[in-house]
Amino acid sequence: MRRFYLPLLLLVCLSTVAFAQSKVKVDVKKLDKYFSKMTNDWDIPSVSIGIVKDGKLVFTGSYGVIEEGKEGKPDGNTLYGIASNSKAFTSAIIAMLVQQGKLKWDDRVQDYLPYFQVYDPWVSAHVTIRDLLSHRVGLGTFSGDVIWYKSDFSAEDIVRRTKYIPQAFEFRNGYGYSNVMYIAAGEVIRAVTGKSWSQNVKELIFEPLGMERSATSPKQLKSLGNFVTPHAREEEVNIPIDWVDWEEVGALGGVISSVNDLSKWMIFNLNHGINGSDTLISKANRNLMWTPHANFVVDHTSENDFDRHFNAYGLGWGLSDYHGLLRVSHTGAIDGMITALTLIPDKNLGVVVLTNGMKAPITAATNYALDQFLGKGARDWSAELLKRTDANQQADTRVSSRKEQRVLGTSPSLPLESYTGTYFSDIHGNIFIKLVDNELKMEFEHANYLSATLRHWHYDVWEIVWDKKHAWFNFGTIKFDTDNNLNITGIDFDVPNDDISFEELKPKKIND
Repeated sequence: MRRFYLPLLLLVCLSTVAFAQSKVKVDVKKLDKYFSKMTNDWDIPSVSIGIVKDGKLVFTGSYGVIEEGKEGKPDGNTLYGIASNSKAFTSAIIAMLVQQGKLKWDDRVQDYLPYFQVYDPWVSAHVTIRDLLSHRVGLGTFSGDVIWYKSDFSAEDIVRRTKYIPQAFEFRNGYGYSNVMYIAAGEVIRAVTGKSWSQNVKELIFEPLGMERSATSPKQLKSLGNFVTPHAREEEVNIPIDWVDWEEVGALGGVISSVNDLSKWMIFNLNHGINGSDTLISKANRNLMWTPHANFVVDHTSENDFDRHFNAYGLGWGLSDYHGLLRVSHTGAIDGMITALTLIPDKNLGVVVLTNGMKAPITAATNYALDQFLGKGARDWSAELLKRTDANQQADTRVSSRKEQRVLGTSPSLPLESYTGTYFSDIHGNIFIKLVDNELKMEFEHANYLSATLRHWHYDVWEIVWDKKHAWFNFGTIKFDTDNNLNITGIDFDVPNDDISFEELKPKKIND
């Protein structure tokens, strides 16, 4: 049976709280009860929520368990990986360096990273720091993530490989959410300061804001204590998995933090970059970071959930309107943990939601909290979005359709030994296919975590049976390509998922 932790609310003696600026009364007991039920309904191991209002942390709630099947409970200090919510930290560091006169937003990246190249020489020479942070370089969403995902590449190694990522749209004429460009931004920070992104985030943000339990690597978890276990999810079951160390690519998503520490980050941003008497981010830089740089189409011909009129991306932040109010937000997803952080600056209001599972009610929790504090009624976001999520999952037939098309009773075209050898991917390096105890094994030279056994599927297609559980994918195949003389020439990957494009590898056989 799942156990739930009733949080120690900061407002323990009050069942309702009124806020002077808004005259809205919030029933915190009702809020707590709702989040508890939501956690149970979504079958997620744990959820931790923090709400700040008018410069104070006014609500904390932590529910569920730190690890499925164990007794430990989360609280306001429990650590989660916040993943892409870290991008706002990266843009904040850049803003501070701009303020210090060490660089400019429109400086060209090659001025700091001469080796920086993308799909076109002219574009490579003209990409600016602002381009990196606003996802408008011309790369597709998540394209290139297969380079860094669970690899041993240094950040510089990864940036050097971005020239192999295909162009998706014209330079500055579209939007493609690009993690690799944030890795490049982290390397710009290193070039300017002589320190890693991790050192900068600690010195420029964690320490001034008093975020004493925040970290940038799972290696620090043991000493800090009180941290969740991430979970994959297969066949509606939550499965504990290992933490993945994203420190080397921290600029795209390396912060590990808690509700209590992130409340300080939210308050700092709602105070427009002022920490006590120190202005860490100038007014001009704050305005630029919250200015749309990439705009998305909004349907103005029909109603939407938020009376939304615009939707855009700034510099490390998503921007939209929520019932006529500016909404500044981001989400994040690291292996086995999904998070959201949302600010409503006009109301000095912020909500952070941290989870340690792959079926996560981050939007439901955020919207319900915002509606309560903005006096927008009691719409049951959890029930609505859970129904929608379940429907979407049932409609996703990518894996099931592939399994249905399997042709039984076929055999490989060649003896097993013919498939072995070294295959080279421009974007990633060597991939080895070996024969061990009459089974084919796949090993990545630069990503030990992606090793797998290959089991015959049909014809010259083999199922990838991963040695370790992965959060984003659990089924995939590879097809060995041949020439007209049945000589193996290369491999095609087919790993259906929403995040890591193995199809970009395109390895070619270079020797037996």
